[in-house]
Amino acid sequence: MVRKSSTTTEKTGTALDIERALRRVARSDKADFLPRFFQCHPGGYGEGDRFLGVVVPDQRRVAREWRSLPENEIRKLLGSQWHECRLTGLFILADQFQRSSEPDSTRIFELMLDCFAGVNNWDLVDTAGPKIAGPWLADKKSRQKLLMTWAKSGQLWYQRLAMVSTLTLIKRDEYDWTTRLATKFLDHPHDLIHKATGWMLREMGNRSKPHLLDFLDRHATRMPRTMLRYSIEKLPEPMRQAYLKLR
Repeated sequence: MVRKSSTTTEKTGTALDIERALRRVARSDKADFLPRFFQCHPGGYGEGDRFLGVVVPDQRRVAREWRSLPENEIRKLLGSQWHECRLTGLFILADQFQRSSEPDSTRIFELMLDCFAGVNNWDLVDTAGPKIAGPWLADKKSRQKLLMTWAKSGQLWYQRLAMVSTLTLIKRDEYDWTTRLATKFLDHPHDLIHKATGWMLREMGNRSKPHLLDFLDRHATRMPRTMLRYSIEKLPEPMRQAYLKLR
């Protein structure tokens, strides 16, 4: 997909090599903790997911070592039963996207969507959205209609993908999609959408406080409490308390 950099030591290998590398740095205490943290119990949003017990810094290190992994091996990682293999695969894919240009960037984006069944928890979505989907959508306005398609899908992870993908647009001082989706999600039932929406509104406020205050003045009384708390986190305390009292 992307040619090897002459200044970076990279390994050639397979998805199985990466799984073995992750197993070597797995920790039993994390293997016990992570399924609880990501709610993998029956009825939880991560129900059925499995963990080796690898912390994110170690996953990023492994991803850097295999940053030019071929597409067919990335597909295997994204289809793995192990959460850390899928996340490491997304780290590799995001790195390749950052180093790519058309048509490779489109192929990487389409690969992510093809394998989206494995992007099934918030940390995976929060890698795929701001690092792959958001930059690809931001390049052309005609592509951005996908955001509303995902938002209307009724599927939690696609809806979160839509919301967090607006981070790229926020960084370009384009706020329309963030506020449109935030308005649509005011009545969403899931806390993970409330958190993602509040996060993006806060990021918008970091760039343009007037845009955030305008949204709050129009919608604070309807916003779920978690969404509101996330969005006002960086505001002065008196202002925060005023909006919380409105809610």
